[in-house]
Amino acid sequence: MPTIKKLSILTAAALLGLLQSCTKTFLDLDPLDQATEAVYFKTPDQFKAAANDFYNKMIGFRPVNSSNIYNWMDGGSDLLSPGYGWPSALNAADVYWNNAYSYIRANNILIAKVPQYPGDYAGIKPYVAAAYFFRAWHHFFLLKRYGGVPLDTIVADVNSGLLSAPRNSRYEVTRQVLSDLDVAIDGLPLEASIAAADKGQVSKQAAMAFKARVLLYEGTYEKYVGKATDGDGSTTGAGSKGYDAGNVTKYLTEAALLCEQVMSYPDYTLFTGVDSLSYRYLFILDDAASNPKGLVKTANKEYLLSSRYDYTLLQGNANLTHTGGGSISRKLMDMFLCKDGLPYSVSPLAKGYALMTDEFTNRESRMTCITGAPRQKYWGFGSAYGANYTLANYLTVFNWPSYINVAYPDLSNGGSGYGSRKWSSESANRNDYQESYDYPQIRLAEVYLTYAEAKCELGNGNISDNDLNISVNKIRARAGAAPLTNALIAPYPSLTMLGEIRRERTLELLSENTRFTDLFRWGIAEQELNQVPLGMVVQYKGQPTEIATFTNPYTNKPAYNPATYAFGVDATTGAVILSGPPAVPMTKKNYLTSIPQDQVTLNRNLLQNPGY
Repeated sequence: MPTIKKLSILTAAALLGLLQSCTKTFLDLDPLDQATEAVYFKTPDQFKAAANDFYNKMIGFRPVNSSNIYNWMDGGSDLLSPGYGWPSALNAADVYWNNAYSYIRANNILIAKVPQYPGDYAGIKPYVAAAYFFRAWHHFFLLKRYGGVPLDTIVADVNSGLLSAPRNSRYEVTRQVLSDLDVAIDGLPLEASIAAADKGQVSKQAAMAFKARVLLYEGTYEKYVGKATDGDGSTTGAGSKGYDAGNVTKYLTEAALLCEQVMSYPDYTLFTGVDSLSYRYLFILDDAASNPKGLVKTANKEYLLSSRYDYTLLQGNANLTHTGGGSISRKLMDMFLCKDGLPYSVSPLAKGYALMTDEFTNRESRMTCITGAPRQKYWGFGSAYGANYTLANYLTVFNWPSYINVAYPDLSNGGSGYGSRKWSSESANRNDYQESYDYPQIRLAEVYLTYAEAKCELGNGNISDNDLNISVNKIRARAGAAPLTNALIAPYPSLTMLGEIRRERTLELLSENTRFTDLFRWGIAEQELNQVPLGMVVQYKGQPTEIATFTNPYTNKPAYNPATYAFGVDATTGAVILSGPPAVPMTKKNYLTSIPQDQVTLNRNLLQNPGY
């Protein structure tokens, strides 16, 4: 995906050039009304054009369809917009099943054309490697969503046995994904070798990082969930064919090694070039007119692979600034660290909740980068910050116009009182639906997190301070939090090293479509997702907090309306209860989505996942 423009016009331009260059007689020409395979895949540019379209097929800001706009930010989890959003019932149909196999077919078509290619294979090798990469990408997506699925490595026709094939087990799918990624890694160029005009195409390092992601996912899933969601393969599920207990150690070991390799390359660095708000600006980089600092996308060397957008050519079109972030739960707010590197629950720097600004005091910068702190100014608007203004600015030092008011929490409408600003614009030049920053598919921070988690898992919950320093502590340094060390958490029985590394992943990758699958692979989704979601604290140490008695000076209305909280206030935390327990409790069944019923009707060999 060299440029946004090429995404939309390259295929058509390549076909036009091909047709114009034909020297055959009229009767010998192939039909001109469609781009048939008979006239395509003859030159490197044609392979490149076909491969460029693969980059459009990853989840980003633009929804797959209007009902799935929030898939990319884990909406409905226990952290954002609490709504118990896990799969719980039979799906009549599922766009993600259909789309994934459609995308895989395009990958297979390119791969199948290689034996007939008349030129030097070296000229098409990176595009073939990209096809293998994306075939692995989509099979992995299917694996996370459904478990074992039918493997698709051929260009099927109406007579193909694939159309009536049973499901492969998750272990067979994983092996195929890893095999495809080996081919991709071998054929893709290093980041430094990708021409400037082609930047954005997948690199060897990105494929290595993605393979590490797959290995960590499957290694921990098999460790903590095992065969519990497989079914017997005869009456339900995809079965456990190919299961190997030794894969846990094997996968985690290779994941750590791959991350170490990627970390050794100088091509990627954490984005730290602003100030304490560096983490915030990482996600809203567009052009110089899109943010108060005048930053542009070239300042970002952290993304190994991203879905690219452009203000002129391809806007995000997802209303990111006003509604994209969603509400934030009490759980997330308390997960953010204090500056001493300890969580709020044990840190001596914690000030409590009496004043609305107390919990924001002495906290790491990711908290102020992601959430809206009271008495600050922000661009954007939304009920999470109060309905008393339409535009606000992030910091007063940017000297925005005087009509922009400071933000105050709003608990009058039944919300949590907190809102996410991770994807919210910081400029009047970017209104809702115009945001055009890139969506990260793989970034260096995830590589650090994968490395630390894999090493800690291999160490049975232990990891050296040196391994922490070359990974998660770089992320902490950007967040303004003290390093994570063995000595730091030793005095606190409630803290474990693995738990703190998981905390880092939760905070760093918020809204990047990881929360549900992380809880599933750790085998703790029942514990975390069956909790009742909470919001702001309105009772602290037996007294009402400031927010409980506060009147908004711009609306002259109380910020807190108890009548909107049907479930009242939690007796332990003093926080408002946002909803009752889930009507359908989370169980192991819900770790996988059901196979779409329309697919089961078409292919009776597709056995449904257990419990559906």
